[in-house]
Amino acid sequence: MWRTELTAPQARGIMSSGDIPPEIRGISGRVAVILTQSWCPQWRAMDAYLERMQAEQSPETADLTVFYLCYDLLPFSDEFMSFKESRFANDQIPFALYYRGGQLKETSNYVSESGFLGLF
Repeated sequence: MWRTELTAPQARGIMSSGDIPPEIRGISGRVAVILTQSWCPQWRAMDAYLERMQAEQSPETADLTVFYLCYDLLPFSDEFMSFKESRFANDQIPFALYYRGGQLKETSNYVSESGFLGLF
């Protein structure tokens, strides 16, 4: 499993294209993109289990890549939040999009560790 934070230029690219670009959603067999705010307790819980999953490197997570964006830390946070809430029709955080083979399979808000893996 690979876990990385999206950059401000990548966030701008998502906003300008109106979607998660193919080079992100198709980087591995299973990709999760989590859009959240840094202070959110549910995000912190998810981040903790994602960090643990990355450290363990089990066969269950071998083809999994997780991108996350704490958009409240962006200089254009209000603009990104508006984009996220209107584009994905979800005003809750964390908000996760699950891709398999580059295709959107599911979306969710907070889920447990076992629930997270089950959404692919």
